[in-house]
Amino acid sequence: MPLGFHKATLFGVAGVSTGDVVLLHDQDYSNVASASITSGIDSTYGEYIFKFYNINPATDDVHFGFQVNAVDESGYNEVMTTTYHQAFHKEDDSDTPNVVYTTARDQAQGTSYQAITEAQGNGGDESAAGILHLFNPSSTTYVKHFYSRMNDYISVNRTSDNYVAGYVNTTSAIDEISFKMTSGNFDGVIQMYGIA
Repeated sequence: MPLGFHKATLFGVAGVSTGDVVLLHDQDYSNVASASITSGIDSTYGEYIFKFYNINPATDDVHFGFQVNAVDESGYNEVMTTTYHQAFHKEDDSDTPNVVYTTARDQAQGTSYQAITEAQGNGGDESAAGILHLFNPSSTTYVKHFYSRMNDYISVNRTSDNYVAGYVNTTSAIDEISFKMTSGNFDGVIQMYGIA
């Protein structure tokens, strides 16, 4: 179980307090098809941070992703426009380390789960960890921006540093989020924090 904190203060330049960080969700998932957080996302906080520890799929060569529901909606199929960049390097140094834009993982007004990892392996030593920021989900005026930074162990014995960003193209408030693999179950810890 990762170490976390229930409440702390973030400090910016010259020690200026920038807001309270409150742990709202902390669960260790085991062999689940999906993990949905259906409460706690509301107008209390302007930003939500999701942290992922040891996300390990049961199926080889799959991607971990997320989708959201607007208030009173279901199905986790809101419209998104996204970008997906990655840097990678193989364990045996047999490839040329590179930074690429991955068009197969982005969406242009798509409704799929947005991948935030790349082709994860399912071995006991293969997992992913990282963070997702979701901004102002309760706004009824603006779209909902997000970005994530994840690192995962790819099925071909390669590290992949994945940077995904975009927006959920709705002015309706968002109050639910779901995480799953493109195929099969997964294990791992997911935490959600509210930032005042």
